[in-house]
Amino acid sequence: MSQKLVYDGLQRCPYLDGRVARMPLYRQLRRLTLDEADQRFGNAERRVGTCLYRTSCPTCQACEGIRLPVADFRPSKSQRRVLKRWRDHVRIEVGPVTFTPEKLALFNRHKQERGLVADDDGEMSALGYVSWLVQSCVLTIEMRYFFDEELVGVGVVDLGRDSASSVYFYFDPDRSDLSPGVFSALQEIELCRRSGRTYLYLGLYVEDCRHLSYKAAYRPHERLVDGDWRAFD
Repeated sequence: MSQKLVYDGLQRCPYLDGRVARMPLYRQLRRLTLDEADQRFGNAERRVGTCLYRTSCPTCQACEGIRLPVADFRPSKSQRRVLKRWRDHVRIEVGPVTFTPEKLALFNRHKQERGLVADDDGEMSALGYVSWLVQSCVLTIEMRYFFDEELVGVGVVDLGRDSASSVYFYFDPDRSDLSPGVFSALQEIELCRRSGRTYLYLGLYVEDCRHLSYKAAYRPHERLVDGDWRAFD
């Protein structure tokens, strides 16, 4: 047995008010191979530390996995404007995921100032950051974004052999004028393209949740509906 169920309760839905969610959480007892990671990404499974989960809610199917076929993706006019905004100013570092106090402070500022803190959330601790983002059951990298040599964003990405899965991205709220989230997604797509990967998984899409519905702006894309990946353009 390569995994252990550690949580399978009902909880308040983090995406839609008044809904009940079920997200069985399985701790992986060993590191997954690249091919196994591809398979789990293809099931729309998400990672939290060394655990994987997939939504299995009793009365709702609003959550849909979403992925981009890298070879087919074409940036929109607004996305091209974001690329131009960063040109001649950006430096990107790619390497293993690490913890620093600077990253933790940036993470907490992003959560608090962007309105992403739930009522029962406090500040992320160093232990929480390491447990969620640094510890992993798959091959995981970190992409650090510098604008005029100032750290403005950090993205965590899981890798399979043929695909990558975007885990989390946080940025300096004072530089929201740069659209860092758009830029990071475009760079993750480019990373997949350069490394010959077929898909970039963007996590979950929920049409009525503004924190997740923006992902439909990346086209063409595919969404996991009733067990099948369907194309949307």
